[in-house]
Amino acid sequence: MNVKRFTARTSRDALTLVRQAFGDDAVVLSTKPCAEGIEVLAMGPEGIQQIERMSASIPAAQPAARPAAARPAAKPAARPAAQPAPAQDEVSDDVARLSMSTLSFQDYVRERMLKRRQAALRAEQRAQEPTFHAEPEQLPVALEQRLAARQSAPVMPAASRPAMPVEAAPPAPVAPVARPQAARHELPGMRDMLAEPVAPVAAMAQPVPSLADAGLNASMATSRREQQDMMNELRSMKGLIEDRFGALAFMEKLQRNPAQAHLIQKLLDCGFSPALIRKLTESLPSDVTDESAWAANVLERNLLTGEAEPALEDQGGVYAMIGSTGVGKTTSTAKIAAAFATKYGAANLGLITLDAYRVAAHEQLRAYGRILGVPVHTAHDRASLEDLLELLSSKKMVLIDTAGMAQRDSRTRELLDMLSHRSIQKLLVVNASAQGETIEDVMLAYQASACKGIVLSKMDEAVKLAPALDAVIRHKLKVVGVANGQRVPEDWHRLSSHALVHRALRANVNPAYRIDADDVSLIFTARQQAQRPRPTLHA
Repeated sequence: MNVKRFTARTSRDALTLVRQAFGDDAVVLSTKPCAEGIEVLAMGPEGIQQIERMSASIPAAQPAARPAAARPAAKPAARPAAQPAPAQDEVSDDVARLSMSTLSFQDYVRERMLKRRQAALRAEQRAQEPTFHAEPEQLPVALEQRLAARQSAPVMPAASRPAMPVEAAPPAPVAPVARPQAARHELPGMRDMLAEPVAPVAAMAQPVPSLADAGLNASMATSRREQQDMMNELRSMKGLIEDRFGALAFMEKLQRNPAQAHLIQKLLDCGFSPALIRKLTESLPSDVTDESAWAANVLERNLLTGEAEPALEDQGGVYAMIGSTGVGKTTSTAKIAAAFATKYGAANLGLITLDAYRVAAHEQLRAYGRILGVPVHTAHDRASLEDLLELLSSKKMVLIDTAGMAQRDSRTRELLDMLSHRSIQKLLVVNASAQGETIEDVMLAYQASACKGIVLSKMDEAVKLAPALDAVIRHKLKVVGVANGQRVPEDWHRLSSHALVHRALRANVNPAYRIDADDVSLIFTARQQAQRPRPTLHA
């Protein structure tokens, strides 16, 4: 058998070299890429004839004879005589398959090697199996002969009967049952014979699990595991293909509409969420000349503010400032109290603090109260809070300063339950300089949908105002006031939606955080099942 290796730049050139060396009937064994290009292993057509002669000579070898002790005496030559015929048929089938297609030679060789390995494994397992004094199919015959011998034997007392050779532990001794004297001369019936300890013989007749069954189970488990791995790889490949095609489609869409691409990049740089930007760009008309002005107009119409309503100090009522730690609840309370006292006098104002967790936390509000001439009351639980509300019911405005708690603190729920009085209106104070995800988490934890409105604090510290406005727009909340400093009450304002949106669109983006045009596809080509519901905008 002459096998040669051919290399060329392409498969066509390599097959041409094979055809020149062995002719048109050459047998190609394998092809694979290599450093030169393509590597082909091939041999001449006479190699098939040598393989056929080798295959025909394999069945002539007889299998190794089994030990004489493990083979039944009645059938010593029946099994070896039945072996050559199936093997000859198997070789004939393989030869027929080779005659149909020479390109399947590699599969043929692999299959033949697998069959030989399995045959060797079965032979090794048969050699390792324990041998018995009788074949499994002869056990019922041996049991019959033993029972017949017992029937022809004279009856002996149970105590003098010889014990049968058993491999298991003997059963517990049972007291002999007293029988009539006449029954002792009778032959034992079938019930008496079955009562004898023949259980070990029956246990020997049961099939013994062989090593071949264990190997088969292991191979089946390996096959299932390989199939599962293949399915996981196919799913991963499908996801990569979907992402790639989505990115290509999105980039092609941006190339067809450069105005939309410019708007997306501008809104991303300002800090708006991808969910809001998707909704905006989907509604962008094709005849718009200034996409930035159009987007600002849409955002203004969807941002709710309390500019058209009377101010909080003019409305009056009971208001509780809630929010995370350090967002400016106490300072905002003092600003609203100062604005109210300037218009309506300190006699119509009531101040309550619930901040009993921090050391000297209530002293800050008490200092503002002394400046305004208003006493500050402290409530430790819901009962004392209700008593104070009843005491201050004649006041035009009552402001409640609460303790700052993280949105994931377990005490946040207790605080909200404490403020569930029907006369209390909650105002959620949000740090305008916080990240968008943090603002979203705070609004969900403090149940912003049940609040009277939103107070945006620390406007002077916010580099990007867009994340806070984005959350307010998506949750359809109202901005009742903004705080842009520590001065009381000078830094308390009521801004319009126009002023807030233009303030958000004028953000100065640091070059380190600017998103390039090539990076936009990474944000907007995510698979649909990973997206959250998009907001509803009124264009």
